[in-house]
Amino acid sequence: MKVPRHGSIACIAFATALALGACGSDNTGELAGSVGSGSAESTVDCAAGTLNAQGSSAQKNAMDEWIKTYQQQCPDATVNYEPSGSGAGIAAFTSGTADFAGSDSALKEGDETAKANARCAGGQAVNLPMVIGPIAVVYHVDGVDKLQLKPATIARIFAGEITKWDDPAIKADNAGATLPGTAIQTVHRSDSSGTTDNFTKFLSKTAPSDWTFGNDKTWKAPGGTGAKGSDGVASAVRQADGAIGYVEWSFAENSGLAMAKVGNGAGEFAELTAESAGKAIAGAQITGTAPDLTMSIDYLTKQAGAYPLVLVTYEIACTKGLPADKAKLVKSFLSYAASSEGQNALTELGYAPLPESVRAKVAASIDAIS
Repeated sequence: MKVPRHGSIACIAFATALALGACGSDNTGELAGSVGSGSAESTVDCAAGTLNAQGSSAQKNAMDEWIKTYQQQCPDATVNYEPSGSGAGIAAFTSGTADFAGSDSALKEGDETAKANARCAGGQAVNLPMVIGPIAVVYHVDGVDKLQLKPATIARIFAGEITKWDDPAIKADNAGATLPGTAIQTVHRSDSSGTTDNFTKFLSKTAPSDWTFGNDKTWKAPGGTGAKGSDGVASAVRQADGAIGYVEWSFAENSGLAMAKVGNGAGEFAELTAESAGKAIAGAQITGTAPDLTMSIDYLTKQAGAYPLVLVTYEIACTKGLPADKAKLVKSFLSYAASSEGQNALTELGYAPLPESVRAKVAASIDAIS
């Protein structure tokens, strides 16, 4: 499936590689290296059976593509993925009803990690970064097609403090623009969502005095309209004049929604493009200890031209503890997803492939599954 794109998403690999090349030694945890090296292409080592997984809706389009290609190459395998939301995916994984889970946030230290590890008898649950994608601030305001917003303005809008599109704060961000007095209708995820966690983390880091609700997979601010899944948010924004919401880039593109430029740490308003997202990704670090590969994103990046609102979707899997046939199939499918072939397939879908140095670490962690 191909979606229309602002700019060439394929160039994100090139932009990220250039930015990452200046990050220094891989020993520091910086993401360094090239993306999608041809030398890392892999032949699928097929397994047979059925996998049931669920979680992040942010990666639905990526999963659909991977499953289609994997099953074409491995006809004795069936992979089912339900985009139920990150929270539901983790719950299904820990309860044993999902063979692996997709989550836009790594497992939280404490009870959530303990429950996941308990599922993996004799092993541990690991966070494997697999999909990188920007979060778009989407809006539908009749007569407005070029909008730019500082993080503090976004925070005040979603906190319910700014209620009209001609508010002075929005005017200040959009000098010379004609803005209507239309009421603002904010739309957030109604389900437990890693996208919400990342979006509210961005607000907490970039506008702490204006966003006092912290970050969580569950929406905490008062007011607004809840919608289930990324498709639900996109649909609700598309249908209501004055609406604003947050969805992953691929869903914004598929829905034909307008996307706001977002203020970054360099004091610029950055348009969401392949290159600008790649510049933000270059500042990410791996903070987990192998085989766990939890990452940290610098939402306050001062890199010129960087679009600061990006997320990482993880596959959460057991290193040990699954029945042998399930473990073999999880290892086979995730190995394909983490291969250069699997990652490069994402460039047509509104995602960014993993930098090669990170992709290699993910592949090594998957290889340890038994």
